[in-house]
Amino acid sequence: MKVLVVGGGGREHALCWKLHHSESVSEVICAPGNPGIAQHARCIAVGAENIEGLMRLARDEQPRLVVIGPEVALVKGLGNQLRAEGFAVFGPDDAAAELEGSKSFSKKLMDEAGVPTAKFETHTDADQAEALIRQWGAPIVVKASGLAAGKGVIVAQTVKEAVHAARDMLSGNAFGDAGSQVVIEEFLEGEEASCLFLVSGDTIIPLASSQDHKALLDGDLGPNTGGMGAYSPAPCVTPAIEQEVLETIARPIIAALKARGAEFIGTLYAGIMLTDDGIKTLEFNVRFGDPECQPLMSRLKSDLGEVLLAAAEKRLDGVELEWDQRKALCVAVVSTGYPANFEKGQVISGLDAVEAAGAMVFHAGTAKKDGAIVNAGGRVLGITILADSVKEAQIAVYKALGKLDWKGGFYRKDIGYRAVQREEA
Repeated sequence: MKVLVVGGGGREHALCWKLHHSESVSEVICAPGNPGIAQHARCIAVGAENIEGLMRLARDEQPRLVVIGPEVALVKGLGNQLRAEGFAVFGPDDAAAELEGSKSFSKKLMDEAGVPTAKFETHTDADQAEALIRQWGAPIVVKASGLAAGKGVIVAQTVKEAVHAARDMLSGNAFGDAGSQVVIEEFLEGEEASCLFLVSGDTIIPLASSQDHKALLDGDLGPNTGGMGAYSPAPCVTPAIEQEVLETIARPIIAALKARGAEFIGTLYAGIMLTDDGIKTLEFNVRFGDPECQPLMSRLKSDLGEVLLAAAEKRLDGVELEWDQRKALCVAVVSTGYPANFEKGQVISGLDAVEAAGAMVFHAGTAKKDGAIVNAGGRVLGITILADSVKEAQIAVYKALGKLDWKGGFYRKDIGYRAVQREEA
């Protein structure tokens, strides 16, 4: 079958790569794609936010399945429009995508559904937000309610920092319209993990566990980013914890959406915190995580095309996923200056040598200029490797990264450190 993938980042590269190697798939088209994706798919320059352009493309190409990668296209209702014209779509409608599109909506729905989460309040007035922050004290979490490309969360260590963050968001300086409403949450202490599920109506199938590193610097220090690396499986997510997340978080939130008339078909991503007070939900996303998708696709042995089509056609019940028992680890290489300002257009060399060292190079923010690969975004590459242990994967991926020739590139040197500590213990 022909599959259309919407998006052009590292997540979409991983999906296109896996679909390209699926026996059920004859051709992969990607809009807009990137130079790395072009190795596995026919790329067509239609942006993920260009809903009208994507609809025209779908009508022209008539894919058997459309897989929507980015949250923006989902929130804008691309899934609704495609389904209305009879296409099989993997990705929720806009009503269900509001779970990610509005943190305020998401928190209220968690409350309504009895899903365990941090204490919170939502504010649009800067003075009222400041009063709450001073009342609760620090550390405290301030979130822009709307979409902010994974960067709209400030874990403030002081009241002063939190007040500045809230006022900056509400003034429109920090994240534009995404920050017109802020969610203020109590700070949760513990270990964070990502639990993803394939959802098709009432059928919910867990994907392998994963854990990402959102902080920019080693030791989980510095500002939050869209993700500096990830690995799978996450040793902290035991089978018992996976079952508890399914029963107390995934099922109730999907049921709450259904009660509101929003049927979910796609990937539910639950970011969780393992605290001394039990499992708490940090956030929901309505698509594959990035960079979690890269290690997950590296480990998935099942035919991705068949699985996603079954979900889109509400035939997911009874589908069993097969996983490579090895560990997968992905390190994000970002443009120096990310997540703030950074220079674009720098030539990146050595990618063939990185792959020759056994790593898979997933492109995120790259472009072609005068025949060379250049950086075109903040997160640029996801260097991913499989090994028998996280420690071995960690050693191998950093050895491969030593072959990369890009002076403007930056990456953390400790991705997977928690899992390595567990293995060594």
